[in-house]
Amino acid sequence: MKFAICNETFLDWPLDRAFGFARECGYTGIEIAPFTIAADVKDISAARRDEVRRLAEAADLEVVGLHWLLAKTTGYYLTSPDAAVRRKTAGYVEDLARCCRDLGGSILVFGSPQQRNLVDGTSHEQGMAYAALVFQAAMPVLEDLDVTLAVEPLGPAEGNFLLTADAGARLVETIGSPNCRLHLDCKAMSSEPTPIPDSIRRHAAMLVHFHANDPNRQGPGFGALDFVPIFRTLAEIDYRGWVSVEVFDYSPGVERLARESIEYMREVEKKCGMMNDER
Repeated sequence: MKFAICNETFLDWPLDRAFGFARECGYTGIEIAPFTIAADVKDISAARRDEVRRLAEAADLEVVGLHWLLAKTTGYYLTSPDAAVRRKTAGYVEDLARCCRDLGGSILVFGSPQQRNLVDGTSHEQGMAYAALVFQAAMPVLEDLDVTLAVEPLGPAEGNFLLTADAGARLVETIGSPNCRLHLDCKAMSSEPTPIPDSIRRHAAMLVHFHANDPNRQGPGFGALDFVPIFRTLAEIDYRGWVSVEVFDYSPGVERLARESIEYMREVEKKCGMMNDER
């Protein structure tokens, strides 16, 4: 498997230090939250984008793509009833895709619950329609750049919209572009009654990206979630994408989270009899 880690895990570490330590741990990919560079992606200059890309290359890391796409921003909202806000949001998704490509990435993971939760008076079906309009408007740019939007379902602890893998898959189908696929997250799937392996199998055909974490908001192996059946299922469906570590509770410490997460995942690989494809 190809293992990546999300760069906000390293908190306020300089990027060169974070990238170097990630590679030292054994990760070969880095997933970037734009707000760790600038609050608005349009404020990340061409020179800065080139610098970040070169820092990743120097650490022998591949930039997987971007996530937490709307975090720290203002004025953008996926499910807004206001058409002008939706147009502005679609334009920002295009800006994110350009930045992603400039950094060498190809995946946009759209979670951002605080910028997609349903506002009062908006039904889930209306929210799905609004979200589809935003993403469909941005798709021509993403298709031209060969960047894939990965729709991320999140659990009820995060919000009130797109709470299941099935709902995420339905939105992907509505958008109807080869550059819009499904992202699955272990913490989010653990909130569903459907066992995680069953969700993975059900949506194997549209799965493009995967986050490894525990329901306790820490890294894989830091809680009770058993990743052996999860990794066996990923192997069963011949998943070729990244498995990216994303955490929300940093209390164990940055270095421990980064190092022990990948150590645990490699042990899981051994238990599953899987070959490690990483360099």
